[in-house]
Amino acid sequence: MASDMDRSTLLNCLARVGAGCGLLVLASIAFAQTALAQSAAAEDWRQHEIAVLQGLDKVTARISRFEVPVGQTVRFGTFNIRVETCQDLPPTLPPESAAFVHVEDQPPDEPPRELFSGWMFASSPGLNAVEHPVYDVWVASCKSASTEGQSSAAGSN
Repeated sequence: MASDMDRSTLLNCLARVGAGCGLLVLASIAFAQTALAQSAAAEDWRQHEIAVLQGLDKVTARISRFEVPVGQTVRFGTFNIRVETCQDLPPTLPPESAAFVHVEDQPPDEPPRELFSGWMFASSPGLNAVEHPVYDVWVASCKSASTEGQSSAAGSN
């Protein structure tokens, strides 16, 4: 979260310049989210066996929700999607899920080509976006096989 000094600087900037500070505001928000994720110690992140992803078909405007077991590859449209790890923070910390994902595009009768390889964060789907004219993919959450059928809020009572 941004400090009080950062907030007053942002408010002063917006008051003086108006919409011209939009980039500064967006950069500050991105920095605050990154700092928040980094403030969690490595031992706070919980490993899960399944990544829950969402995919958008831009032609039909349909969003599909699908699961990818860690270490396995699934197909979405012309994408081959492999998840190496999926982690989230416990309910006592701010909500965040992250997955290390490899995305290849393999149209019919063509060899696959890598489109994306890196971390995706559920709270910032546009941060590391897959750039493709027809499909888009992002991380929604992580879950364990033992939490099958439970909502993410089930354990927070």
